[in-house]
Amino acid sequence: MPDLTGQRIAIVGGTAGIGFACAQAMQAAGATVVVIGRNAARGKAAAEALNATFVQSDAGRPADAARMIEEATAAMGGLDVLLSGAGGDPMPRLLRDIPLEELMQDVTGVLAPVILPARAAYDVMARQGHGAILLIASDAGKLATPGEAAIGTAMAGIAMFARAMAIEAKRQGIRVNTLTPSIVQGTPLYDKLMQNEFAARLFGKAEKMAHLGVTQPADIAHLAVFLASPAAARITGQTISVTGGISAI
Repeated sequence: MPDLTGQRIAIVGGTAGIGFACAQAMQAAGATVVVIGRNAARGKAAAEALNATFVQSDAGRPADAARMIEEATAAMGGLDVLLSGAGGDPMPRLLRDIPLEELMQDVTGVLAPVILPARAAYDVMARQGHGAILLIASDAGKLATPGEAAIGTAMAGIAMFARAMAIEAKRQGIRVNTLTPSIVQGTPLYDKLMQNEFAARLFGKAEKMAHLGVTQPADIAHLAVFLASPAAARITGQTISVTGGISAI
């Protein structure tokens, strides 16, 4: 595992699922972590399990995004890495079933909580002259799938935001990359998806194509540790899939 000794990492969405697995792996690699989330009870439990600091915040609100980055930075004395993966848990539904007045809510509800913390962290890292930002999206932003028109639009937006940010932020020594899993077992979102009839059919078919095995949170965490580490010092602006073979895009 790459060495993250001395790295100060804020993890938005770090209280459960993929984010929590990333927090565990990063901490095991030597990093100091702060976990950020909306749910106070879940956040406190995660912080106790990690012996880490918890910051309660709604990443989808600009003022909250700014505050949580400020609090996480103060708690650690700086911010070397941001992992932003609090994109919510929207359920797939066909576009014709999404009321017009709900369409943009579905898009921004996924997009805003991921990109706003990245923008807030940009200022901190620019002052330092270094940093790494990792965004969690999904392969729905790469591959058009029935039922994921709104979700895919948001995920594609996350990936494009990261690529554009990477081109600008490299001048301040900041790297920006996106991780795009498909279905990930062992997460609260997976459990919720499997309880939804339409989503269960959709992702049940996808799982059968994962001949290397369905992705687990630890698979994403290992990649996140690498991308956060000095071993990935020349990698920026990339959108990397982890799907077990469901797709090759």
